[in-house]
Amino acid sequence: MSFNYWPWWKFHHDRQQDYNEHVSSRSSTLSTAVLTFLFVVITISYYAWLINRLRRKHPVPLPPGPLALPLIGNLPFLDKDLHRCFAKLSKKYGPVMRLHLGTRLWIVLSSPSVAKEFLKDHDIIYATRDMLAVTQTGSYGRQDMVWAPYGNHWRMMRKLCVRELLSNARLDALYGLRQREVRSMVSRLYLNRGVPINVAEDVMLIMFNIVTSMLWGGTLEEGERARITMEFRQAMNKIVDILATPNVSDFFPALAKLDLQGIDRQVKKLISWFDQLFEYIIQQRRKMVPGEGEVSGNEKESSKDFLQVLLKIIDEANPKIPFNETHLKGLYLDMMGAGTETSSSTVEWAMAELMKHPEKLKKTQQELDQVVGTNNIVEESHLPKLHYLNAVLKEVLRLHPVAPLLVPRHASETCILGGYLVPEGAKVMVNAWAIQRDPEYWEEPLEFRPERFLAPSSEWDYNGKDFRYIPFGSGRRICVGIPMAERMIPYLLGTLLHSFEWELPEGVIEVDLSDCFGLELKKKVALVAIPKPRLSDPRLYD
Repeated sequence: MSFNYWPWWKFHHDRQQDYNEHVSSRSSTLSTAVLTFLFVVITISYYAWLINRLRRKHPVPLPPGPLALPLIGNLPFLDKDLHRCFAKLSKKYGPVMRLHLGTRLWIVLSSPSVAKEFLKDHDIIYATRDMLAVTQTGSYGRQDMVWAPYGNHWRMMRKLCVRELLSNARLDALYGLRQREVRSMVSRLYLNRGVPINVAEDVMLIMFNIVTSMLWGGTLEEGERARITMEFRQAMNKIVDILATPNVSDFFPALAKLDLQGIDRQVKKLISWFDQLFEYIIQQRRKMVPGEGEVSGNEKESSKDFLQVLLKIIDEANPKIPFNETHLKGLYLDMMGAGTETSSSTVEWAMAELMKHPEKLKKTQQELDQVVGTNNIVEESHLPKLHYLNAVLKEVLRLHPVAPLLVPRHASETCILGGYLVPEGAKVMVNAWAIQRDPEYWEEPLEFRPERFLAPSSEWDYNGKDFRYIPFGSGRRICVGIPMAERMIPYLLGTLLHSFEWELPEGVIEVDLSDCFGLELKKKVALVAIPKPRLSDPRLYD
């Protein structure tokens, strides 16, 4: 009896269990569908309410953009390479596009005409740069020049920088310094000929020596200088990595104080190193006898380094120039970062493109041989005659702009751009990378063709007048270092190409041109190449 009962019970038990599982599965599926439906309805309702609210305040519509989720917005749908992601989205939504990233409203501009409205017609409204969470710490609380809000402080800092460091007279006076460092690089490469080098790191070393000599002259002994150079490179690499890391605090400003990823703590640690360095340099300079540590130049007054000038301003305590040591440190941090990273990255991209296109490399070297000669070495006086070399650099900056989205700006008031409403407080950026690769404005835009820049020089320059080409920005906040870059980058690149042939290391088949997005556009794979002397007279390498 019991033997026959067991299978019957088990059969009915299994049927009941299958039925329960089936009902449970249907219930779960139904619940998921209901929740999904409710989520979609809530999302649409939320943004419909938000848009209607803005429309009631202003009849002009917000820019179009992809549907965003509540709270997190479009964050889950973006690729890590934002310049490419934004370019792709703009093809669907147009040259003025709206994105909700966390609780922030981002407006992305992707055409020359709208860039002109933004950077020229409404320049003052957007003259303040939008802050990243880490740059609040990394700029001494916006007491520097790069991140300072538009106003009297920013104007004072920029005027000091232009007048005392980057004027034509000042740069002319410091040519001997640049010449010495470049020839030192040539000698070092000659001694290590046949050995693979990291191009960006070598150029960064030269730029660090040049920039710091301009900033504080001979304040440091040679041993100290070498140690600080190495530590600086490590610190800058960490800062670049941090700036490329998505930060929750940038998308949800209300959470910034929590520092959920610990990014702000990392930045504070790095800034502490810079702060100690600047304190030490200031103390050493104040101990010096007047006249010591000056950078040599053509004129006595021009030979004063930047630190002397700034300390004199601080000591005079002129109320018309409210400048203190915190401002000095912020300005130094700006100049050291921008003056080294951007130049080394641009030279690396140029070398990579030329090695990828040997016919262009040969053409560049032929021009160098014709203008400079093979029994001479490149001088800055040769640069105005090196038209193809300058075209190469312009093409490199077209394809690989240093800041692919320029530096985002803050909307200080509600404005109309491209026929759309841009609310006060929005974060606005120009996708210069996309504009400079747009087939509507450039023939064969993805091709490396320096010849396109051999038109009359007045047609193309770095001053941001033609909004098809804005690698350094435009308007009031255009890059202050353009005069230095126009001298130093072609001088370095021309010297490397004139003095050496370049080969890839054994086992490397071709140059990798992939990039890595960040505030600065860097090569994903560092260019490592082997220099081989190409000048007949070994004395030119001394």
